[in-house]
Order: sequence, then structure tokens, then C-alpha cells
Amino acid sequence: MARRILLVEDDDGLRRTLTDRLAAEGYSVTAARDGEEGLERAMAQKHDLVVLDVMLPKLSGFDLLHRLRSQGHEAPVLVLSARGQLGDKVAGLKLGADDYMAKPFEFPELLARVEARLRRGAPPAKQATVERYSFGDVSVDFRKAEATRKGAPIGLAAMEFRLLRYFVEHRGETVSRNELLDAVWGYNAMPSTRTVDVHVAGLRKKVEPVPQIPQFLLTVHGLGYKFVG
Repeated sequence: MARRILLVEDDDGLRRTLTDRLAAEGYSVTAARDGEEGLERAMAQKHDLVVLDVMLPKLSGFDLLHRLRSQGHEAPVLVLSARGQLGDKVAGLKLGADDYMAKPFEFPELLARVEARLRRGAPPAKQATVERYSFGDVSVDFRKAEATRKGAPIGLAAMEFRLLRYFVEHRGETVSRNELLDAVWGYNAMPSTRTVDVHVAGLRKKVEPVPQIPQFLLTVHGLGYKFVG
């Protein structure tokens, strides 16, 4: 069965082009021209991936993303934006986006990122798969996607669960940003990407007693990160 992609893009030409080219690659594409229509289509049918423009009429891409995540939609989201400022990237990732591409872009790169987000199966783990784990005052059930801190639920996003699980399964090891992008996100790092740093910072705020002085998610300067829980 063809994987379903929801494309929310207000530029008529770009929307038609992406719809046609993704369909030619074997995907089933549902297209929406504004945020409200995108929300309606997202609620009406399950999709495997959402490709979402930021600057949309009626309901912005960020507002749409916030509503989807707040209502429990876990489909990966690839944000497209003509605005390349770091602040927009950070805002999208904090709201629950899984990836970010600045316009203009080449279709082969978009296709590579779509394929990465839809790739089935997790990469081979160096250690046995961890289903439950506790460190400090945090307890995580990865199978149920539930996390608590001092007994209170922690609102971890889907990507944060995957990132934390990779850290736990490789605890004590120094892992590079490139390795994390390849293993957790599913694509090789671009030299200027800050995707990993943004997600690690967000994860620290939720699991570290003092995020500015991390005890568990440590930075290994010049190399990457190490989990020591």
C-alpha cells in the first residue's frame, strides 16, 4: 500500500509540482492549500508524513503543527519555509517538527528526507533494545511511550523518545551529531544543521534537574554527546 503524505502548501504551482512528483515516486498525496484545510484533512485521514509550509493563510503552519501535536498526532512532520532564520527552525522543532527545509530546495533533497522519515524499522542497535529505564528521578517506558519525573508525567515528543532511547542504549559512549542524525533521524548531517542540538536542549529541560548544568546528557566538546545515567 502506498505511503500517505499530507502536503500543506499555499503556493499553487509548488503544491501541484510536489504532488505530481511525489505521486510519480509512488506516494499517495493529499494536498491542502491553507492551514484550516490542512487541519481538516489531517483529522479526517491518517497520514504517514506531513509536509508543511510555515506561511499559510487562515492558520499558520506553526499553529497547525501545535494543534496536531496537542491532539496526539504522531506522524512525522517536515516543515518547509522560505524563512531561513535559525529562530524559525528552533520554533518548528520545539513544536514537534521532525525536520526542516528552507526554500528554495531541490526535489532530490526533499525526496531523500521524505524517504528517511518514512523508512521502516530502526537501525541496528549496538546493545539490546531497552524497553524500560530509570535514571535520577526519571522513569521511561519506551514501549508505551510514557515518561515520568518524580511520578508526574513528562510530555516527551515522539522524536524525544527516540533520541532518549538511542542515548540509553548507547550509554557511556560518546556519539556524534552525525551519528545521531543518521541513526535517529535517518539521514546524514548537513554541515550547518542544529537539529540535534535543539532536540538535546529540549530533552535536557524535561529530564535534567538543572538543564544548564546537565548530569545525564553531557556535551563532549568537539565530539558530540554522552549519556551517563
